[in-house]
Amino acid sequence: MQILRTVPQARTLKKTNESKTIGFVPTMGALHDGHMELVKTAQKQNDIVVVSIFVNPKQFAAHEDLNTYPRTVDQDTALLKKLGVDAVFAPNSQEFYPNGFCTSLTIEGPALGLETDYRPHFFSGVGIVVTKLLCSVMPQNAYFGEKDYQQLCVVTQLARDLNLPIDIIACPTIRCPTGLALSSRNAYLSQEEYAQAPTLYTTLKECAQKIEFGHTPRKTLEYGISHLTHHNFVVDYLELRQNISLAPICLDTPLTHPARLLVAAKLGNTRLIDNIAINPKQ
Repeated sequence: MQILRTVPQARTLKKTNESKTIGFVPTMGALHDGHMELVKTAQKQNDIVVVSIFVNPKQFAAHEDLNTYPRTVDQDTALLKKLGVDAVFAPNSQEFYPNGFCTSLTIEGPALGLETDYRPHFFSGVGIVVTKLLCSVMPQNAYFGEKDYQQLCVVTQLARDLNLPIDIIACPTIRCPTGLALSSRNAYLSQEEYAQAPTLYTTLKECAQKIEFGHTPRKTLEYGISHLTHHNFVVDYLELRQNISLAPICLDTPLTHPARLLVAAKLGNTRLIDNIAINPKQ
């Protein structure tokens, strides 16, 4: 397995494998089974698989967990080697953001609201790092999990708007047997919080079922927020949005078309996000 540290090294891999398809899985490390499923899907669909490990400082605000974000590079690379990954792209911050770096991206559309209301810096940071990663590795296919659904929609829009010759492949959320979505930040949960965290998904499922069977979305969302609050979550948002554009939906009439229910809430000091597809019963 090759370890690529610089952009020229990543581009050399592309040049020396022009006749082969490259699948790319971008990560911030602290790998879990959700990442592994992305890798396995990429391996089934491509000749070569590259995984990046880069904790992107541009998507963290000053008060967020950049300094404490789990970093397990040695374990991650050993795991990827065992899985048969062809290359790991692990640049450092100076490689990606050298002195004098001054470019930013403004993203609207699916980036509006939801995470942006609470982390206004976030998608600008995601947009710039994803663009740099994709332009460094230049894969045919890049794999993103549906757990970060708004991010998936933003990256898909970004690739479309910038005419990047790369297909963004969505992969299903991987969950614990309890239903909790796998996330590197789950490591922050105490034992008691970890036992309580699946309530986030069970509440999503309950709300989705109510909406699918014709309950008014507004009252259902109010119920969901109240239920989560009762179970010690501090809810940032629980919102129903259009399935692809993530545009707002009328909440005062029964839903008649597929949509997405998205949630972000804190349990203790850990911020959890999740989402679920909604398909109304006709």
